[in-house]
Amino acid sequence: MDIDRAPEPVAPADGQAPDAPPLVLLDRERSTLEFNRRVLAQARRDDVPLLERLRYVTIVSSNLDEFFEVRFADYLELARRPGTGVSLRDLRDVGAEAHRLIDEQYALFNDEVMPALQREGIVVINHAERSEAQRAWVARFFEQQVRPLLVPVGLDPAHPFPQVANKSLNFIVRLGGRDAFGRENRIAIVKVPRVLPRVIRLPDDISGGRQAFVMLTSVIRAHLHELFPGREVTFFSQFRVTRDSELEVDEDDVKNLRQALRSGLTRRHFGQAIRLEVVATCPDELAEFLLQQFALPPEALYRVNGPVNLVRLNQLIDQADAEPLRFPAYEPAWPERRLPRDKPIFECLREGDVLLHHPFESFEPVVQFLREAVHDPDVLAIKQTIYRTGAQSVLMDLLLEAVRRGKEVMVVVELKARFDEEANINWAERLEAVGAQVVYGIVGLKTHAKMLVVTRREGHRLRRYAHLSTGNYNPKTARLYTDVGYLTADAELTADADAVFQQLASLVRLRPPRHLLTAPFVLHRRMLRHIQQVADAARAGRRARIVVKVNALTDVALIDALVTAGRAGADIDLVVRGACMLPPGVPGHTGRIRVRSVVGRFLEHTRVAYFAWGDGDADEVLYLSSADWMSRNMLRRIEVAWPVRDATLRQRVIDECLVPYLHDTLDAWTLHADGHYERVRPAAGQRAVSAQRALMRRYGG
Repeated sequence: MDIDRAPEPVAPADGQAPDAPPLVLLDRERSTLEFNRRVLAQARRDDVPLLERLRYVTIVSSNLDEFFEVRFADYLELARRPGTGVSLRDLRDVGAEAHRLIDEQYALFNDEVMPALQREGIVVINHAERSEAQRAWVARFFEQQVRPLLVPVGLDPAHPFPQVANKSLNFIVRLGGRDAFGRENRIAIVKVPRVLPRVIRLPDDISGGRQAFVMLTSVIRAHLHELFPGREVTFFSQFRVTRDSELEVDEDDVKNLRQALRSGLTRRHFGQAIRLEVVATCPDELAEFLLQQFALPPEALYRVNGPVNLVRLNQLIDQADAEPLRFPAYEPAWPERRLPRDKPIFECLREGDVLLHHPFESFEPVVQFLREAVHDPDVLAIKQTIYRTGAQSVLMDLLLEAVRRGKEVMVVVELKARFDEEANINWAERLEAVGAQVVYGIVGLKTHAKMLVVTRREGHRLRRYAHLSTGNYNPKTARLYTDVGYLTADAELTADADAVFQQLASLVRLRPPRHLLTAPFVLHRRMLRHIQQVADAARAGRRARIVVKVNALTDVALIDALVTAGRAGADIDLVVRGACMLPPGVPGHTGRIRVRSVVGRFLEHTRVAYFAWGDGDADEVLYLSSADWMSRNMLRRIEVAWPVRDATLRQRVIDECLVPYLHDTLDAWTLHADGHYERVRPAAGQRAVSAQRALMRRYGG
């Protein structure tokens, strides 16, 4: 398929009419919730294995946790401040949309997914459904494993409402009668330690030929009265509070960022309350009491028909013995033709650049590249950025080994990678302990670029090799996310990458890179310039084409430039996985802009930008990048983008990362002007096609 072949009819150029109303952008928060609605739709698909459908339900819960911890917390702050463009009505509207989505999620969980699992012999049994043998087993489990860790707190002036950590499981209990001291304190709180498993599998010999599970909440609920001897448990409910989890550190006012962040990690668990979840049967009296304790309005209360934390159902997925109910195992391919296993990677790269398309191709060549560098006596220096690498990382272990072998190792560790701060701080301390040069990027800017540069002595000169990537240095997520890695020995590109490391360490002003585009310096301006070139070409009647694939599009300047280019007659396709504020198909504004989102087995994470402003080879450019088209990425982060100058590799990116997604009719959704998405259907008589599945078949894993 040709990149100029649009998936839908192209509207004529529609320059803005003088009396056309101004274009109103879509709301970012609503767009984020719409993305989660598309993820939830995966749990409805009959062609998705059943345990994976449950996993999509849990993914939505995890995503919504982060939405409330970060995005909604910021939105709440904006709504409280005048002149921000966000009103209290906007806040209520977004909250109402979140309520609707969560209600849909629990309805799907209760009415479709769990009954389907039950038909497959996988059941979650509540207390009323348990046999005598099962109740006896649960009672022993409670007595031996759970009760010793529970400490109920009866509330009175000497026992104030306890500190409740972010996203922790708790019970609120209303009691009848008097306590041991003759007082009528009626409310108690039971905090459930995180160390306890949330899903417990019953022994096979009492499961009746099925795989039977019990929820920890059900175990505690059945024996709650035993925690209050001599008192009557009249009402109770699970509850869970979500808090603002943004780490607030004034980087200009701290002497040691690492120490300041480590101190802030504990405080994060007790930030401002944002959302309160209770079970649907929670009495109003208890719900109102909790709202008062957390200083929350009634709109912040979410009554759910099931466990207050569906994320923990991942434990059921992991314990279930049912391979047919999971996605078939997929083993990423090793690029044997370009990187023969019996040939050193440095030698391969001297013959030409190598592009790796994950997860269809293995991430292992990246690990092998670093491994060879560590063990090669001619390698003198290794420099790498670290954003999200995980608590356990073969790459970090290799960097530690490189230091022990006497190599110069510089690591730019982003300590402010949200929810990975602790892991990154730990790695930074371990690297510093063995003598690596560790820097934390630039004050006020997150280092989000993904780069690895190796300097090697070859004869009488030094030669650089590099790996650039759209995704993280995390072998685990490299099997779950789509990304592109780029291995190169190109002298100019590797020199540019090395210069970025020099600037991050020394903070000095260096010459602008020749090929590598960096944020916050030139990347934003260059993207705007290319969009302008395409717009000018459209006005002149030349070929004018833009295709962009990113995770989010929220930068207003880029949106305005795209709208202008569309009005000029440019043909524009945007593949935006998540939040998109550009409304396509608005007459007089965006009639030539199409937006689609692809949600499939793998998380779409590749960032690609293609621009063409004529018919010649010199009239087009394609970039790979670590940056989304968001203001934070363009203006408040260290990011990189690089042109794919090799014609063969450039065409490969077009053929694998762009064209299949423009013609996907299985996993794709089309964005409409009002902000809602509609699943793309194949034309009558045609078979649905999936970009991800086609790539899996191509690489034969």
